[in-house]
Amino acid sequence: MTRRAFLASSAGTAFAQSGGRKPNFIVILADDLGYGDLGCYGSPNIRTPNLDRMARDGVRFTSFYAQPVCGPSRAALLTGCYPPRNSLAFNHLPGFVTGIHPDEVTIPEVLKQAGYATMMTGKWHLGDDPKFSPLRNGFDRYFGIPFSNDMWPYHPRMPFGQQPHPMLAAIRKRAGYTGYAGQGTEFPPGGGFPKALPLIEQEEVIEQNPDQSQLTGRFTDAALRFIESNRARPFFLYMAHVMPHVPLFASANFAGRSARGLYGDTVEELDASVGRILDRLAQLGLDQNTMVVFASDNGPWLQYGVDGGSAGPLRNGKGTQWEGGSRVPAIMRWPGRIPGGRVNGEIVTTMDLLPTFAEIAGARLPSGRVVDGKSQWPLLRRAPGAKSAQDTFYYFGADLFGEPGSTEPTPGYEIPKLQAIRVNEWKAHLNEKTLEPTALFHLGEDVGESHDRLKSNGGEAARLAAQARRFRDTLAAQVRPLGRR
Repeated sequence: MTRRAFLASSAGTAFAQSGGRKPNFIVILADDLGYGDLGCYGSPNIRTPNLDRMARDGVRFTSFYAQPVCGPSRAALLTGCYPPRNSLAFNHLPGFVTGIHPDEVTIPEVLKQAGYATMMTGKWHLGDDPKFSPLRNGFDRYFGIPFSNDMWPYHPRMPFGQQPHPMLAAIRKRAGYTGYAGQGTEFPPGGGFPKALPLIEQEEVIEQNPDQSQLTGRFTDAALRFIESNRARPFFLYMAHVMPHVPLFASANFAGRSARGLYGDTVEELDASVGRILDRLAQLGLDQNTMVVFASDNGPWLQYGVDGGSAGPLRNGKGTQWEGGSRVPAIMRWPGRIPGGRVNGEIVTTMDLLPTFAEIAGARLPSGRVVDGKSQWPLLRRAPGAKSAQDTFYYFGADLFGEPGSTEPTPGYEIPKLQAIRVNEWKAHLNEKTLEPTALFHLGEDVGESHDRLKSNGGEAARLAAQARRFRDTLAAQVRPLGRR
């Protein structure tokens, strides 16, 4: 089924028929926030009272999975699919001629057929051509940036030149002592990011290279205006913050406030933003009818030293198949509907949000295509005997960038690169070409992946590898195309 045919079909009305107004959904996504960077996840030096309150009022997940890097993570969240399935398993660079395909169906499109108003604030990263904009993919309103906040002329690996801009000099100096990947080389090869970072409202560029210290507050202000203007109807709000992805910026009210330095300042400002959203929902009488989800897009960017986050007890971070790469903090809150004060260790993923929201709202899922996510509503509402609808997670790698000087993604990006598989508590790392197991860990006993059990549990590893081969082969036959301008 094409997206046009899907959008023309009638929506279900299960929730409305149950006698209540359809609920609102808010998804707040941090960028590069680590598993160990919130108070409720054990951070010793970052204060997050609002997110801690969210956790007390709702459910906090300890085995919640995103994808290992930014673009694929957003694709998985919005479409409910593993990124290789819709050819989005890489990060788009500015000016690429590709993006999300027009026939992909996103969360806002699923909810719009059920009468929802929709808005996105923050980082998109699924193609920067207007053809791929949020407004062409289900959102009524958009205020944000089209790709990562470091894809601008002040990236620390930009060519330095004879008279560098003071901002570039300052960022390069900071990166020099905090640490950054590939020090001494240009990124991307062949000239870096010479074009300005655009701030976009709807589809109009309203600023170039905006003051990033104001972005968290400005995105929050826009979100609050949207909530207020749509208080009488169901709405979906997607807040994809740009922090704490480097370069780090905090507003004057938060700069220097955290015991964790600038990184902690940005996280504490995000926490305050969450508090503003929760408080306004309560003031407007929407608290009991709004499900709020908070998560991170991937693990911490450890190469940036103190300007990167913490994976806590997990191994490694962003861009890897280790748990620190894609296991992220996640909290869901809906007073009166999701029982509070719980910690859940079952497998749940960002891909599950689309089918979960659809079930709650009585909206139709797209037919004629595979959706990897599964509704977790029974688990969330704590239905008797409910378990996670997922017992398996597949860890895909990502081709991060295109060839030097090209407007095309890296050739071969659409080939699924499966690097690990988790089934219940067992996780096997795999050779991405042969899918032979290279290591085996029992995550229930060894969340830090420090005790390889491949030699002592070879049969378990072989079973996981066989399942991974079946999934990869099936997925490879179902890959959907990438959009092109």
